[in-house]
Order: sequence, then structure tokens, then C-alpha cells
Amino acid sequence: MHTKAVVKERFSLKEALCNEVRSKKAKFGFGGFGEATYYRTYSRIKPDGTQEHWADTVIRVINGVMSVRKSHYILNRLAWDETKWQQYAKRLANAMFDMKWLPPGRGLWVMGTEYVYERGGAALNNCGAVDTSDLSLAADWTMDMLMCGVGVGFNTVWKGENVSMPDKARAVPYVIPDSREGWVASVRLLIDSYTQRGAWFKFDYSKIRPEGSPIGGFGGTASGPAPLIELHERIESYLDSYCEGEIDQTRCVADVMNAIGACVVAGNVRRSAEISLGSVDDDTFLELKDYVKNPERAEIGWMSNNTVVLEKTEDFEKLPMIAKHIRNNGEPGLMNLINIQKYARYGEKSEDHAWLANPCSEIPLESFELCNLAEVFPARCVEEDEFYEALEFATFYASTVALLPTHRPETNAIVVRNRRIGVSLSGVADMLDAYGATDLTRRLRRGYKLVREVNRTLAAEAGVPASVRVTTVKPSGTISQLVGVSSGMHFPTFQYAIRRMRVGNTSRICEVLKSAGIPHEDDQYSANTTVFEFPIDQGKTRKATSVSAWEQFSFLAMLQREWSDNMVSCTIYFDPKTEAAQIEHMLALFAPIIKSVSMLPHSDTGAYAQMPYEGISKEEYESRLAKMPAIDWSEFAGSDGIESRFCTNDSCDLEG
Repeated sequence: MHTKAVVKERFSLKEALCNEVRSKKAKFGFGGFGEATYYRTYSRIKPDGTQEHWADTVIRVINGVMSVRKSHYILNRLAWDETKWQQYAKRLANAMFDMKWLPPGRGLWVMGTEYVYERGGAALNNCGAVDTSDLSLAADWTMDMLMCGVGVGFNTVWKGENVSMPDKARAVPYVIPDSREGWVASVRLLIDSYTQRGAWFKFDYSKIRPEGSPIGGFGGTASGPAPLIELHERIESYLDSYCEGEIDQTRCVADVMNAIGACVVAGNVRRSAEISLGSVDDDTFLELKDYVKNPERAEIGWMSNNTVVLEKTEDFEKLPMIAKHIRNNGEPGLMNLINIQKYARYGEKSEDHAWLANPCSEIPLESFELCNLAEVFPARCVEEDEFYEALEFATFYASTVALLPTHRPETNAIVVRNRRIGVSLSGVADMLDAYGATDLTRRLRRGYKLVREVNRTLAAEAGVPASVRVTTVKPSGTISQLVGVSSGMHFPTFQYAIRRMRVGNTSRICEVLKSAGIPHEDDQYSANTTVFEFPIDQGKTRKATSVSAWEQFSFLAMLQREWSDNMVSCTIYFDPKTEAAQIEHMLALFAPIIKSVSMLPHSDTGAYAQMPYEGISKEEYESRLAKMPAIDWSEFAGSDGIESRFCTNDSCDLEG
């Protein structure tokens, strides 16, 4: 037993089972692009110093999730049948290897590591949310979770009362510890000096490791103190402006939270993702991304998607105004809180106390709540029964992660009550075009029933409540690229395309791709970076431009009715010439029967050199494919995984 760890017991697949997994050949999607994405992003250095290949990653993840469940059982004196679970783990591993189901990207990267065993489950969760009634606590929690890789949603309800300018002439020295906790604490102390009449601190950054130093626990390299210094300066200026009456409380909350996200991105720790939730009656909120009116927000405003919350029936009378904003700049998104709190799947009454949402709006959340996801890929399931088995395995993974406490007591208090999970599907548009709406509906209904049954059985066995919600459709990011399917419920933008991958010139993967002869050129936007090009074929699924916004809305409503008891992450794409005038009608008809949606125009404008995703003709695809060399990954070594820093397509394309 590992007495100091959160996960005190360990599970290890028997060596014969590991060898069986290692004997298989991985089949990544999109030709070499899916495999290169895996090695760039998720392949880690093993304890013996060698590099993970796909089988090694699968074994690490399976050992990790089984260790979490085993530890829970043993610590709670529940029966643990090692033989039974070894056989189950074998099936779990084989299905994961074949990519019939997968954990989210963060699960691929960190599950089964000492970081999780020692510190708990925060880094395994996709998303969280926080209420900003207490601004300093909300900022503290947000920065902490963003630095753990969790996307965070926040509202703008802070009332801004009892705020006063601190006495800056009497500064108290404070040496910031060189840790995640140290950075987070400094932000809370700074805000408390305004909101709690706390001391004014003169921060000493001398203990923070210099730029380029390795980060031990979570991996990556340090940014040095510069991003934190800039964050402190920004927060001070925002709160000064609020005290002087130059901005209101909505603007102050959004600025503080967006600046925190920008700091985490710049800090090289994790990619940040945020959503800001506001009132349909709040003009300040609706104008947060009006950079003509608020040009100074351009440097931080991009950090969050902005969504209005429809809380009462009268709010729906504002849909014409919302439609006008959407036509102008593609925001705000909409969240129907009435349906969230009243229904599981639409029409199925089941109370939910959530009033917030995660950045991609597939999960409703209470304040301080986290949710972990897992994903199923029907395209990899040859027989229909394999699809249902994959749903079982994804439910097992997510339900098990929900057993693991985090380092935040306020979060654990919510998670132990809700145990919220999200079993998601990717390639749903592929399913629609392959099976038709009638057969897809049948499969979704049967699949939902199965997920519910598996979750209830696992919860009863573990002695915990069943999850308050269990299914979703997330947008899927790099995970769908590994498999080679369309993202979430979205239709592909192109059938044939170039996918571009940016990697640093000093990275090991850059050497491998150049040596293999993958087409590449210098990055026109970032120094010391190379852009590699891969041709991909999205298959026979209809292109997004050929699917009307009306059909997309109908598809969203069907998924909310038949599959997702959380929400469905959906960006509806509309033709700005023929459909923009119909947005109000679409919202009026569909907003009352869904839980969330965002909208963006199809556009040929704004194209730029070296786009991450660029459409090409079938002829160019075939020409490029014929010239693509094979990549030898056997000598790849010395990489602990990296991540794309920003979204790589128009939808909310977060890590896994």
C-alpha cells in the first residue's frame, strides 16, 4: 500500500495480457496524421526511460483506472476479485487499443501516472465551473483548475459590494512560492486586498524558477515569472478602475477571469479554456467582445466563449436581439437553464441543481463541480453489439474517475453528491449519414438505457450514489483526430483537406517527421517552429456547407431528446447570405427544446497562410497521398507529450 498517496492500491495487468496488447498493430485515423498526433501529444517517457508506443499508453491508462477502482474498494473494505477484474481489464484494454472507446485527452496523458496517484483526480476532469459571488475565491479556484488542465465556466453575478482601494503606501513583503499553489495564493491575496480590506502586498518573484526550467509534477517547461507579473498588473488595474467607477462589476469579473486564463496559457502549464455566462439583460456582458467599443479587451477577451443564460420564459422574448448579435459576430451562445434544471434528456423530467456550464457547453454544472468524460467511436465498432460494449467500457472509465477525490474540499463536496459523468459519442454525423435518422434514434435510445444501467450497477457496487447525469456529446479535439472521424456531432468542413501540425524545431518529433520526409515549411507566425502537412479524407459524410442550419438544429434537438441528459456541444453553421435573416426564427423554434447552442457563419473570408485545416480537391489529395512517406517511430524517444495551445477549428476544439 502507498500510504501517502491518494490512490493507495495498485493494479497491474498480468504480463501475458500486456504482451497480447503489445502484439497488436494500431490503426490510427487520417493516415499518418492521427499517429503523429498521438506521438506529439500523448506518448510519454516510461519509468525505464524508454518512449511509450500506443500499447504502452493503453496499458498505463488501464492500470491507472483499475488502480483507482481497486483502491476505492480496498479502502472501503469492499470485495475485490482480482481474477474477475483482470479479465475485465483485458477486454477494456483491447477495446481501447482498437479505439472503440477512449478516455479524454487528459486521461490519455495523465491517467496511470504518479501525479494522479499522489494528488488526486482534478487533472483527469475535463471541465468545471464556478459562481463568482465571492470574486477572490472564484479567481483562486479558477486559476487552480486551469493550471490542472480543467476548462472552467464562470458567471458574472459578483455584486461588487464593499470594495475599496487598498493602502498601497503600506506594502507587506510576500515571497511567492514556486508552485501552482503559490501562484494561485498570490492572486487571491491581491483580490482580497480590495474586496476583504486585506493587506497590500509587495510581491517578490525571486523564488519562481527561470524561463525554460522543467516543471516536475505536471510536465512542460516553466515560463518564468513574467506571465504572473503581468497578471498581477492587470488585476490591479481592473480593480483600480472598478473602485474609480470606470468599469462596472460585470466588466471587472470578466476581465479578471479572462486575464487569469491568458496567464495560464502564457505560463506554459496548460492550455486554458473558459466560458463566461451572463444575463440577457446585461448590456455590458453583451458588449464584452465589441472591440471597437472596448479595444483594450482584445488582448484577453478571446479567452472565453460568451453565452447568455435564459432563466425565465420572459428571457425568450429577447431572442430577436440575440439573433442580431449572432449575425454581427457569432456570439453570444445560448443556455436554456429551464430545461437544464427540469429535464435529463428533453422531455424526461429529472431535477438538476446545475446553473453553470463548461467552456464547450456540453456539461451543466454547479459551482465548484467537475465532470469527467469518455468517448465512444461507433465507426470503429464493426458489429452493433460492439458499440454497446464500448459504451459500457466508457461508462466504466468515467464512473471510476468520479470515485477519485481532488485536492479541493469544496469540489469534493459536490462531486460525491452528483458523481456527474459524460459518456460522449464522436462521429455522430457519420452515424446519421450511414444509418439514417430512424436507426440512429433506435441505437441512441438503447445505448442510453445501457449507460444508465451500467452506471447504477457500478455505483451500487462501489457504495456511492448513481451519477446525476451520464451522457453528452462533446466537441472532441485531438482524440477524434487519432481515430479519424468527424468531431462530436459536427459535419466535416471538407471531405479532402490538408491538416497542419506545428511543432518546435528542437522537439524530437520534429526530427522524426523531417527525417521521414513529411512535407514541411517554416512557420510564418512563430519563430523556431516547423509546419508539417498531412492529406486527409473525411469520408462520405456530407460537408458542413451542404447541411442547412435548419437540419443541424433538428439534429441537435434529436440528440438532446434521445441521447444526452447533460447537454450537447453544438455550433450551428449558417449561410450568411441565405440563412442569416432566419436566425431569429430558428432560435424561436428550437431554443425552447434544447439546452445549449452557439452559431457561426460559414465563411470563405479570413483564410490565411498555413491554416490548421484547409480544403483541397480530390485530385490534390490523391497526389499528396501518393507521395506521403511512411514514418518510422521506433527510434522516437525523449518526449513527454505536448499540447496544441489553442483551438484548431471553428468549434470548441479542446484537448480531448
